[in-house]
Amino acid sequence: MPLIIPIKELRKTSELSELAHKEQEPIFITKNGYSDLVIMSSELYDRFARINRIDQAIYESELEIENGAEAVDAETVFAELEKKHFG
Repeated sequence: MPLIIPIKELRKTSELSELAHKEQEPIFITKNGYSDLVIMSSELYDRFARINRIDQAIYESELEIENGAEAVDAETVFAELEKKHFG
């Protein structure tokens, strides 16, 4: 269940920090009953950013294939990387 708190609770910074680290979920902040902000721990943000980078790379790869790029066999790629980096 999402964590939702009113904006006036932002005054309790230490409690919010503890909650964000404990729950490892985004905390949605409302203003006048409407969604306004989202806060989260830096660890959770890093996880979201890493997932987003992976999703973005997959999306870009799919676009390349749609635009005519040729797919390369994974075994070939790994063999070339191993040769390049480990001789």
